[in-house]
Formats: sequence, C-alpha cells, structure tokens
Amino acid sequence: MHETSIGTEADDRANTAADGRANGITGGNGRRTRWRVVDIVVASVIGVATGLVFLIWNNVGYAWFSAADALTPGLGGIAVGIWLIGGVLGGLIIRKPGAALYVELLAAMVSALIGNQWGIETLYSGLAQGLGAELVFLAVGYRRFGVVTAMLAGAAAGVGAWVLELFTSGNLQKSAEFLALYLGTLVVSGALLAGLLGWLVVRALAATGALNRFGAGRDVTGRV
Repeated sequence: MHETSIGTEADDRANTAADGRANGITGGNGRRTRWRVVDIVVASVIGVATGLVFLIWNNVGYAWFSAADALTPGLGGIAVGIWLIGGVLGGLIIRKPGAALYVELLAAMVSALIGNQWGIETLYSGLAQGLGAELVFLAVGYRRFGVVTAMLAGAAAGVGAWVLELFTSGNLQKSAEFLALYLGTLVVSGALLAGLLGWLVVRALAATGALNRFGAGRDVTGRV
C-alpha cells in the first residue's frame, strides 16, 4: 500500500501541473485553483447522486447505528462512514478548493429536501463533515489524492461530525468513555467507509473513462 500510494501521489502532482498548463490558470507549484464549468457540473452531479445514496443509508445505516449503539453506547459511530463519503468524492475528483465541502453539503441538502428524520440538522452535518474533509485536502495543498489522503479526509469528516454532535445531540453531557468510543468509531468508519471506499469508487469510475477530463481519470488511464 505504501509504495502504491507514493506512486499515485507523484502521478497526482504531475497531472495537476499538466491541468494547469493546459488551462492557463494555475496557483503555486502549477496547481490550478479556478473552477471550470465542467467542475461545477460534475461536482453537482456527484452531490446529488451522493444525496440519493444518503436516502438509502438513512434507513439501512440508521438501523445499524441504533443496533450497535444499543449493544454499546458510542459503538454506533461505526455505521456513519457512508454519510461522510461526499466530501471525499468531491475532493478526489474535482481537486479544487471547496470541492469537498460543496459536494458533502449538496448531498446533505438533497437528503434533507427529499425528506429524512433529521430535517434541517442534516445541513449542519453536511457543513461540519464537508469542512473536516476539506481541511485535509487543504493541508496537502490540493496536490495529493492517494488512498492515504482519502482515508485521512474520511476520518477528518468523522471528527467534524463528532464535534458538531457535542452540541446538536447533547453529547457534551455524556461520559468521557462514550465520547472516546464514539470518536474512535467515527474515525475508523470515516477512514474505511468514506475514505477507502470513496477512493475505490473514484478509481472504478475513472477506469470507465467517465473522469478523463480530470486528474483522477488520468491517474488510472495514464493519459497526460
């Protein structure tokens, strides 16, 4: 995994620089930061599609969450990862500032508008979780998009959810043991169900040629 990640990260940087030269809009180190029309369209499609996935997970995932939490309070966090995947997908595919936050928040909006059991609080979750993922992509300068970055983004989205729920779910009043277990399960679930799974989804999409206009597609197809 380590050697593959290093190779992928190097390819990411080369493809990002090529993107910047081709479009003539770059930041430091050849990094393009301005959103193209295709970025907006594809990010929106990803957000809506992820929101529809959330609608399914609102039932399946919540049942898993409730069962795990009934077994041991705090263990329910292990089911949360799918709700964190939007930010990972947006960051890995679009590779622009704000993409992770935009996709996760849009997915939350779709879930809330169509209808779920949490209503307006879904938007707060989308904001906190998307911001968590966004901060990881910011920390690597929007230049690294391998599996390690994806898993860190998923884990950070879980941390964002944990912080938000201190206030929206009254978790500040709960025990230190609960908070530690809940944080741990959120981080693990975020890293695996959002980070690793999200990275695999992007690779699978790229292999079909659907992402050829993005660095994520060229990472897989080898196009420059």
